Amino acid sequence: MSMNGWPIIKLLPHKTNFQFVKYAKGFAVLSAILTVAAIIGCFYPGLNLGIDFRGGASMEVAKPAGQVLELDKLRGAVSGLDLGDVQVQGIARRDTNLDDGSTAIVRFQVPENEDQTAVVQRVESAITQAVGDVGYSGVSVVGSKVSGELLSNGVMALVVAVVLMFLYIAFRFPWQFGIGAVAGLLHDVALTFGLIVALRMEFSLNLVAALLTVIGYSMNDTVVVFDRLRENLRKYKVMPLRDVIDLSINETLSRTIITGVTTVMVLIVLAVFGGEALRGFSITLAFGVVIGTFSSIYVGAPIILLWGVDRSGGGKSDATPVKLGMASRP
Repeated sequence: MSMNGWPIIKLLPHKTNFQFVKYAKGFAVLSAILTVAAIIGCFYPGLNLGIDFRGGASMEVAKPAGQVLELDKLRGAVSGLDLGDVQVQGIARRDTNLDDGSTAIVRFQVPENEDQTAVVQRVESAITQAVGDVGYSGVSVVGSKVSGELLSNGVMALVVAVVLMFLYIAFRFPWQFGIGAVAGLLHDVALTFGLIVALRMEFSLNLVAALLTVIGYSMNDTVVVFDRLRENLRKYKVMPLRDVIDLSINETLSRTIITGVTTVMVLIVLAVFGGEALRGFSITLAFGVVIGTFSSIYVGAPIILLWGVDRSGGGKSDATPVKLGMASRP
């Protein structure tokens, strides 16, 4: 049995003829402004470092479903113990994933000269006295030395990942492509950091994992466009470079959009139903996928125009254009 118009993808055009390069300058300016703002934001107001990188302890405090946990009393009880910076934040329940005001997460510092277990017990006792019987779960304690090592290792992981991507591009493509890929990669990482700062998300090991995934996804998307561009440069030696770039992006556009949309759909589901622990990870990764798709179209490929490409082995070639299919402009 056949259904007219099914699958729906048949309704989409087989070929597109968008002039991406025409608008590249405008998007380049916008990207540069946002990238600079994101970098500044990483220092002022700075990242909201989580317990993984700052050290201290965190625990979830919950009353039975339907009962309200008074956050002011909770905060006052822990602050009265003189444990330094105390953070109290209402979160959704683990069992129902609903934010009914019955659950909160508490973060506090653990003095270096005090036993961690004893400090946690003091905090639990103070909270119970202030708000009544509650349940405790997800207790996590990280020492200052360990948190420093985790931060160093997290930064090192990001740097090594970027360097490996650079080496891969240098091995596979001409240097002009490498500059485009590097610009796109730095653009994606910077803007993703900007989102983390703007939303005041807690920067944890989960977000480091999300950033590493964004780096891999962004490079994969860029390589797909570059592969087609390199192939078309060999095939259409007299077509202007800007037209070859537009043609290559158009030819890979459906793959780029479908891959990006399906990935973001899964991450949205993860953000909604994955609970508090995975929400920051999924939001960061979804944003990185969108930005990675954008940069492969408007940063990585168009930036090659700044230096041109040697298409004849003896210098740059930018001869008379030829009309080739729908994606070639006369």
